[in-house]
Amino acid sequence: MKNLLFKIAFLLIFGGLMISCQEEELDLDNPNALTTEQFWKSERDAQLGINSVYAMFYKDGSFQRWMYFRLDLTSDEGFSQSPWVELADWTRFQYINYNFWEGNVVTWRDTYKAIFRANQVLANVPDIEFENPQDKSRILAEAKFLRALHYYYAALLWEDVPLVLEPSEPGDLHQQVSVEEIWAQVEKDLNEAFTDLPVTWDADQVGRATKGAAKAMLAKTYMQQHKWEPAKDALEYLVIGEGANYSLVDNYKDNFTHYNENNEESVFEIQFGDQRRGGTGEGANAAVSSTRAQFFAPRGIGWSDGQARFWQIDLFKEEATVDGNLDPRLQHSFFYPELEEDFGDLTYGRSWEWGEDEAWFRKGARDYYRNNEDYYSEVNYRLIRYADILLRYAEVLNELGNTAEAYQYVDMVRARSNMAPLAEAYPSIGNDQDAFLERLKIERVLELSGESVRWGDLKRWGDLESQAAVDQIAERDPDFNNFEVGKHHRLPIPLSDVQNNPNLDQHPEY
Repeated sequence: MKNLLFKIAFLLIFGGLMISCQEEELDLDNPNALTTEQFWKSERDAQLGINSVYAMFYKDGSFQRWMYFRLDLTSDEGFSQSPWVELADWTRFQYINYNFWEGNVVTWRDTYKAIFRANQVLANVPDIEFENPQDKSRILAEAKFLRALHYYYAALLWEDVPLVLEPSEPGDLHQQVSVEEIWAQVEKDLNEAFTDLPVTWDADQVGRATKGAAKAMLAKTYMQQHKWEPAKDALEYLVIGEGANYSLVDNYKDNFTHYNENNEESVFEIQFGDQRRGGTGEGANAAVSSTRAQFFAPRGIGWSDGQARFWQIDLFKEEATVDGNLDPRLQHSFFYPELEEDFGDLTYGRSWEWGEDEAWFRKGARDYYRNNEDYYSEVNYRLIRYADILLRYAEVLNELGNTAEAYQYVDMVRARSNMAPLAEAYPSIGNDQDAFLERLKIERVLELSGESVRWGDLKRWGDLESQAAVDQIAERDPDFNNFEVGKHHRLPIPLSDVQNNPNLDQHPEY
């Protein structure tokens, strides 16, 4: 299932191409590493090159660690009480040091490092002769998909950033562009990638980008810009079109353990493993695992730097299943004091340390087979799953005035958890677009809490654009009392980059 991970061993060789160096050292050859001129010669080189782009998921600034702090803890779903005050401050809009590594710079660095690697593939692979031209086209399509994915998150986090489409040199001073131009490039890359990506891969290549993943990312990109018609077209490919090969798994929990990974609900999944236990550098023993569970675990189990807001627990308890029971998704979404009382869940016999009003994210935790966490979680991260697609399709249909048609796709998600059809549970909504959207916001929390989509949701819904809306968020997340409208909807650009590049301006609000 995770054969892709074993193909990252090339990093010890290929990593030499990626390491930044001082200008005066450019003429020095490392006898232990290949130069760019030596490397890009064969199909194998091309394959190793694209693997190096996937390998960026295993770096600190990406989905190995700090991206979750930016997406989950900064949103109203999570927060931090870390004793590392500066780290906690970066989840509550207290941005003092724009060069804070863990809060900002490392994610910026790894975003552009991933883009650099994708650009290397796109620049060099076209000149390599392939026995099967389709294999070359697929590698180039993967590179475009991955470049688009990283630019998507750059647009979501920083907005106006440099657009780099060629391999960089150390002295390059890249031009900053508007977020609209970044979105346009993401759209272009994903549309081009879709053409040459396969619908599925052979079993030993599972985890690579597919046509479905490209359409899903394209829909997300369109939706963030309120381009509802093209978003509908992209989603229809996945829901009712040629790419409608996905479905919901019967067991909701299967989306958050290392069992039954890459299942029929997975649209794009980051492949993690625990077979290597090094750091996150470029060495042969570099880890290919996730540290999220370690950093988000309750006290006494992990570092406990990230917690969940308790309002979500209360939200789950507002509506019972058709059998009068608690929504089963609650059991698999959070640790909280009444978990054992509510579900008889002993959580592998753990001894917890928490207050009566504390909650912790459970998705991705390994309590189902062990009683502690570490830096080497093998649980794949479902970056896009079909339940999200269905709820997005409902949102787009509602935005286009097809509210009545949208109900069925919300009901598909609710039915898995034995919840009544939406119209039956909330008949007052009717065909009121605003009322439907407000309910859909709740449905997305119930289904997708702690899955790194909430920050994008809040931005897309305009909930960060007015003081009145932010005040409502602050009622459930006091950190938003620090939120300044017109400022904190995006991160500051790392100061070191601004100082070193005259073509890069800090966001004016900072």
